[in-house]
Amino acid sequence: MPNLGDVFPDFEAQTTVGAIKFHEWLGNSWGILFSHPADYTPVCTTELGKAAAMQSDFAKRGVKMIALSCDSVESHQGWIKDIKGYSKCDEFDYPIIADPKRDLAVQFGMLDPDEKDAAGLPLTARCVFIIGQDKKLKLSILYPATTGRNFDELLRVVDSLQLTATKKVATPVNWKQGEPCMVLPSVKAEECPKLFPKGVEIKQVASGKQYLRVTPQPE
Repeated sequence: MPNLGDVFPDFEAQTTVGAIKFHEWLGNSWGILFSHPADYTPVCTTELGKAAAMQSDFAKRGVKMIALSCDSVESHQGWIKDIKGYSKCDEFDYPIIADPKRDLAVQFGMLDPDEKDAAGLPLTARCVFIIGQDKKLKLSILYPATTGRNFDELLRVVDSLQLTATKKVATPVNWKQGEPCMVLPSVKAEECPKLFPKGVEIKQVASGKQYLRVTPQPE
């Protein structure tokens, strides 16, 4: 599995929108690559339907989505009709990668040894990779096949990653877009007025140490 901060491997693949070269397809956008165990399965149908419904939310943030499973392009194309019907979504604009030989699944550490197809071959787990404009891996999450992902949480994570990529802040527990942030410990006190013109509040703690510094979300 790729490590955080590494350039995400480039690859060529067949998808529901034709052949792609991943880095070329990604261009100057952020990207989310998420795998699912198999086509025509219940949890995966709800996930890809939700992703389709949220396409515009991710697009507003300059994020391209792409899915992957071990099924064929033909299987994907048929399944998309079910996804659109179930989720009441007219548009399904993101591609699904076909990986029937499991080349990419093995390369990216996606296989779930406990989930197998009819031939006894392992299926892909529910992996999520978020890749930045610099093609580096910013976040990875691995879910078992029995647990569906929360795409609202993925959107929240994208907001945090994009904010903290350019501002000297971190986002606290349950943070959402527009809420206060934490000043990074590496920022010196004398730097705060220039970096955070809206002000910085130091939260008092029992130790007396002044490390909990809160500021409105930078613009």
